[in-house]
Amino acid sequence: MNRELLSEYKNKDEKMLLAQILDKAENANKKNKIEYTDFLDMAQVELVQKFIKKQEIKNYISYGGYEDAERKIFVFYPEKFNEQVVEKNLVNIVQIIRIKLPDDLNGKYTHRDYLGGVMKLGVKREKIGDIIVESDGADIIVSKEITKFLLENLGELTRFSKSTITIENIQDLRKVEVRKEELEIIVSSLRLDNVISELARCSRNKALEIINMERVFINFQVETKKTKQIKAGDIITIRGKGRFVIKELVGQTKSGRTIIKIEKFV
Repeated sequence: MNRELLSEYKNKDEKMLLAQILDKAENANKKNKIEYTDFLDMAQVELVQKFIKKQEIKNYISYGGYEDAERKIFVFYPEKFNEQVVEKNLVNIVQIIRIKLPDDLNGKYTHRDYLGGVMKLGVKREKIGDIIVESDGADIIVSKEITKFLLENLGELTRFSKSTITIENIQDLRKVEVRKEELEIIVSSLRLDNVISELARCSRNKALEIINMERVFINFQVETKKTKQIKAGDIITIRGKGRFVIKELVGQTKSGRTIIKIEKFV
């Protein structure tokens, strides 16, 4: 593996993450055992995927509990293993904390309530994967190492004091339905700030604020350049507003504005 490639990365956090990736990939082969990362966010996943491709690392899988998971771990394995062996071992790496709300709280809690509760206990964000929220509770995907701690302590929080909390195998994750809707927006140009203003339904000034706060991701990479040109196929994520796919540049209005077909995750 070529560690010299790390010199291409100027961001300290990115370089540290990729150095850890190399360590885990190398240790998997040297020690003949499975090595894995913490949960990574979408930008980190994209960064690591590109780096692994450059390094031509073959013996790994990325996993978040279900196909469209946003937060994932990377699992590296020695050559004598195969993906089927690794998949059987996932139960020893990732589990679910299932929270079943009492009837009087059905529909009252959001993703923020569950994430905030777990982090209030001092758990680091990288130990938590996606949170699948339904009206009657949630499945929280977490590193197995913290499940007993969460089982013993989540019920001490007021918000979950009357809930039923259990540890479940990752294979028993609630069925995740990714719902999408199509819509059209009309923009004066394909500049990022114009598109964000329409997607977030806010003023241009507010859109600029959102961009400057690093809440906008294009293809899972933070983008702060307001003049960035958007194109068909781009995936735009706005923290707090959702994820959108630029499906098609439909055409122009009589006044020269651009019509864009959007697919929104709901």
